[in-house]
Amino acid sequence: MKNILFAVIFFGGIIITSCNNQPKEDKSTEAIAATTTDTVIKFTAAMVDNKRDPSCGMPVVAGIEDTVHYKGKILGFCSQDCENDFLKNPEKGITAADLKK
Repeated sequence: MKNILFAVIFFGGIIITSCNNQPKEDKSTEAIAATTTDTVIKFTAAMVDNKRDPSCGMPVVAGIEDTVHYKGKILGFCSQDCENDFLKNPEKGITAADLKK
């Protein structure tokens, strides 16, 4: 009788333990995907050193799509095209009046 009781307790413990050791679902990639898609940096006029887009003259308060580091300054541009135009000839586009003081 002791042997039967011991066997029931022993095998019951093994079954319970094996049920609790199920592999847990890895959600770490879900968290990474959620944070990378949810995190979009929006540039603001306060983040750049210019008042107007050096290529087209649009005020940076209207919206900034990209920035360029140029001679220790961060310049904001309304579009990738304006940024590319500026990079072709930076001295032509930037004036002292366009920079914040």
